[in-house]
Amino acid sequence: MKHKHKLSTMVLKWQLIIGAALIIVTSLNVGFQFVREYNEQIRQQAFGYARSAAQYVDGDRIAHYAKTLEKDDYYKEIQEYFNTAQRETNLKYYYISIPTEDGLIYIWDANNVEGSCELGEKEAYMKGGKEAAFSAFRKNPEEKLYYAHYEVQGYLASAYYPIFNSKGEPVAIAGADLSMNGIRSTLLRFLISIIISVIFVIAVFMVVLYLVFKKQVVQPIVNLRKGVRHYHTNMDVDVATKDLQSIPQKNEIGDLSRDFISMMTEIKRKTSENIKLSAEKERIGAELELARNIQGNMLPNIFPAFPERPEFDIFASMTPAKEVGGDFYDFFLIDDDHLGIAIADVSGKGVPAALFMMVSKILINNYAMMGGSPAKVLEQVNTQICMHNRENMFVTVWFGVLEISTGKVTAANAGHEYPIIMNARGEFELLKDKHGFVVGGMESVHYKEYEFTLEKGGTLFLYTDGIAEATNADNEQFGTSRLLEVLNQNKDAAPKELLSNTKTAVDKFVGGAPQFDDLTMLALRLVL
Repeated sequence: MKHKHKLSTMVLKWQLIIGAALIIVTSLNVGFQFVREYNEQIRQQAFGYARSAAQYVDGDRIAHYAKTLEKDDYYKEIQEYFNTAQRETNLKYYYISIPTEDGLIYIWDANNVEGSCELGEKEAYMKGGKEAAFSAFRKNPEEKLYYAHYEVQGYLASAYYPIFNSKGEPVAIAGADLSMNGIRSTLLRFLISIIISVIFVIAVFMVVLYLVFKKQVVQPIVNLRKGVRHYHTNMDVDVATKDLQSIPQKNEIGDLSRDFISMMTEIKRKTSENIKLSAEKERIGAELELARNIQGNMLPNIFPAFPERPEFDIFASMTPAKEVGGDFYDFFLIDDDHLGIAIADVSGKGVPAALFMMVSKILINNYAMMGGSPAKVLEQVNTQICMHNRENMFVTVWFGVLEISTGKVTAANAGHEYPIIMNARGEFELLKDKHGFVVGGMESVHYKEYEFTLEKGGTLFLYTDGIAEATNADNEQFGTSRLLEVLNQNKDAAPKELLSNTKTAVDKFVGGAPQFDDLTMLALRLVL
């Protein structure tokens, strides 16, 4: 019972909080809407009066009255129009004046109230009055209502509209002031009535909801808890079922009780299965670790790789995204003066890609050792793979042969990333070679070779797309521009240090984002 009351109390507390929030939100929303509609009504009324006066008065006569200060029959007719309009409407002040730098010169002013001005009388601007008058004293004014609170006149809403002469020039403004003194009391009474109504409705709703919730939710949950505790204590489904069956069967909690009964039955069966699955998972994990080690051993991994050859220094690394990967690199002496270099990226990830990678690596190595040119090697490998490629996998490959004595490199590119070399200025730059089609994608593909020379002290850097496409948490890629920047910051570094610093830069950029692709790099430097 203790927990039942705690749940009921929590629900009651949240009902009060939500009810108070509804009262506040509803009252504010209705209040704001009322104020907006009231202000719009005031604006339309005020500008209606101001616009009517501006259209009724002959603008060509205003300058004459301002100069002579003489009241003729027409002047008296207009004066009577203003007096009548003020008496029969809710206008506080109704007038026509000419705005000047230091005040308003009145031409007509309804004189039914104290404080009206005579013809030619000048009145200084109140706060904000000058800006309001001159904003209307132009050809295309904005119909903006101005509010001001005066000590004597009270809270006023003022509208100004220009009066034009026959030449279309503004010569005066018509002003209409409406009293706003009653709006606050009207709004307050309206809000009080709304709040009282909302409080009553919400109070009734909360009482009914609390009673229904207590009967339909709290008590069934107590019974559900008893049944679960019995099962937790002795793992006896029959004992736990007695408590769960007391729950009403035609609601969601009744459905939940039946689900618990089914779950209890399944738990026993799943427990025994999980023991078997855990053992199987451990076995698969051990086999994947063995596959990882086998794959790692397939790649050259002893450095320095050719300690007896001081003419060059080479280093490579491969970090798979999963237990095993589809990237690979390879380098091997074809003869005393020629070094074969390959880097590749197999489509897909995991075990299938790793198997495809091993086949591709062996084929490239075998055909290269038979003395074929890079283009010929890729064509032969492509032919062999396409013969048995039912899974339609493919691999991008860059393969080159370095003539160690001269630094000349003959290479072919099967859809792989551009290589990066150090140019004559000692700067790393992309070598935008011509790409051929990927290996394994289509039969009878011919590849083109190209040549470049690696100067003494120069470096060749090869990589897979996992480097350039490494992505951080903001979905931004590392890119070749950042890669070139890192390489040029390490121009004098040996291949091992160069790869280590590049990997550090990629890891720092990616941060905590997961690695989605294999990261493979190879660097070769000709020693001075």
